[in-house]
Amino acid sequence: MKIYINGTFYERDDAKISVFDHGVLYGDGVFEGIRIYNGRIFKLQEHLERLRESAHYIMLPLHMSLDELTRATIDTVRANGLRDGYIRMILTRGVGNLGLNPFTCQQPQLIIIAATIALYPPELYESGMKIITVPTQRVAGSMLSPRVKSLNYLNNILAKLEALKAGFEEAVMINHLGFVAECSGDNIFVVKRGVLQTPPTNMGALEGVTRGVVMELARAQGLRVEEALLTRHDLFCADECFLTGTAAELIAVTGVDHRQIGDGTPGPITRQLTAAFRELTQRSGTPVYEE
Repeated sequence: MKIYINGTFYERDDAKISVFDHGVLYGDGVFEGIRIYNGRIFKLQEHLERLRESAHYIMLPLHMSLDELTRATIDTVRANGLRDGYIRMILTRGVGNLGLNPFTCQQPQLIIIAATIALYPPELYESGMKIITVPTQRVAGSMLSPRVKSLNYLNNILAKLEALKAGFEEAVMINHLGFVAECSGDNIFVVKRGVLQTPPTNMGALEGVTRGVVMELARAQGLRVEEALLTRHDLFCADECFLTGTAAELIAVTGVDHRQIGDGTPGPITRQLTAAFRELTQRSGTPVYEE
């Protein structure tokens, strides 16, 4: 495996950063997860733009243009010979002193990892998964914008731990107002009477790239799409439910908090959108190799 760090490729065992990097010490940095399908990087520009916005929000300089980031990403995928896989792009504050002061960090650090990923067992993509609401709440947007993909993921990790300890693969996170925000690593959608609904970003939901793609696909198929305030009741009584995410892709939910969703199998709109999403990923994206 070849890992990109600040313009140089390192073997996996040699890819190291300083223990004084503020990304390690304080989670001070941002990241993106990006997918590779059929030799193409899916929605690369959207991911890079979000990385740039996240960095700008936390006042972390990004000393590369989008074109330079694109080239670095393509080179990393090529170096690893991948046609299908997952890219993790990490931008840290860099090496500094002990203490919170970010101005002791002289140089931000860019890391790009390209590998394979399997977030959930394959059988769940056929049969659907059951999820659970957990006690850990989503951090309020008034504290930290949910549109920032920060390296400080402890809030999500705690929710994930609670779900796994309870025997579930994924956790539903509620915000401080009692509304559904998102899952620990995915956006969440419900279908009710033919209308597709998902929580708005100001309720704590990440403005996911896959979330946006699915909303576009739904509208193109004539479905009504809404960003709506959702409670646990709305999840329990939905006709269909599914999750979206770069790593998760699109996966049906057949039960929430021990309540069956619909008939307990992936619903027709979920299956329709899954098929459309898979078809789109195979024909679009930034080419990695000469065609």
